[in-house]
Amino acid sequence: MTWMLYGANGYTGELIAELAVRRGQRPVLAGRSAVKVAAVAERLGLEHVVFELADAAENLRDTAVVVHCAGPFSTTSRPVVDACLASGTHYVDITGEIDVFEAVASRDVEAKAAGVALVPGAGFDVVPTDCLAALLKAELPGATHLDLAFLAGGGASPGTSKTSVEGSASGGRARVDGELRNVRIGHRRRSAAFRSGAHDVGSIPWGDVSTAYRSTGIPNITTFTDVPGLTGQLQAIFGPLLRTSLVQRLGKAVAQRISGPNERARGKSRSEFWGEVSDVDGHTVSIAMTGPNGYDLTADAVLRAVDLLLVGGVPAGAHTPSSAFGADFVRTLDGVTIDEPVRT
Repeated sequence: MTWMLYGANGYTGELIAELAVRRGQRPVLAGRSAVKVAAVAERLGLEHVVFELADAAENLRDTAVVVHCAGPFSTTSRPVVDACLASGTHYVDITGEIDVFEAVASRDVEAKAAGVALVPGAGFDVVPTDCLAALLKAELPGATHLDLAFLAGGGASPGTSKTSVEGSASGGRARVDGELRNVRIGHRRRSAAFRSGAHDVGSIPWGDVSTAYRSTGIPNITTFTDVPGLTGQLQAIFGPLLRTSLVQRLGKAVAQRISGPNERARGKSRSEFWGEVSDVDGHTVSIAMTGPNGYDLTADAVLRAVDLLLVGGVPAGAHTPSSAFGADFVRTLDGVTIDEPVRT
């Protein structure tokens, strides 16, 4: 069956295309830049097509699955989802944007009626942490609080950097009593017991405050990484400035000049994850996990997601990675190691 990779000329899209070819898959490459998409397709010996998002439904008519990699997803996700619902095409993307997760989730009824599975966040954002959340929930079904933390090395791509610039104006987000709340970046700090050792981390707005809530039903969720203690104070002071169109344009222009980590840099870096759940009686369960560089993990996860969608193993509707493929999906990824749960 045919599947399409839209945004194949971007940093992550090209990594996915290269890995697909190595695994014997033949996606149709697509995007908005005729010259750039054609260059990638010619190098890899793949078919390609060029179209604007407004024409997506017509071009997806005979496509079983589309992997959407052309951000920023805050503007590109909705037209591709619209097209998938119209053409009966399963949707996968690599977003980490909270509002995109919320928007896609709101289309669950439409997706079920169309017989389409919508699976945003099928890469580093948020496969490892979403599956970790589901594994923790299974260990402590009565959990009321969930903390998730990660460390990512190796550098960022232009797309990731531009999304970070866009999100920097919004401050932090957390799930509190079932509701998404705006909070200061770094409003909470704690120690996370990664496999490499304990690490001080601060709260950030990560996709799991949307997805992990839908995967587990846990009403209080905070996400963390290695945020310097001063970051939250600076964000509170300069947040209004970061929201101005001039600063946004300048930041994205700088981000576009970033080349992304090369193969050597990716090979030398790892990702780490840690999560903890707790209940009203004071019981806690934590699990630590490691994986490859986030971009390599993304390419692997996306291709495995496509395989499952092509064989019809995912029910129609709007999903998180763990609701689509199961909590153990992360165990199938190359280079992932998961420790036994720690209970207190």
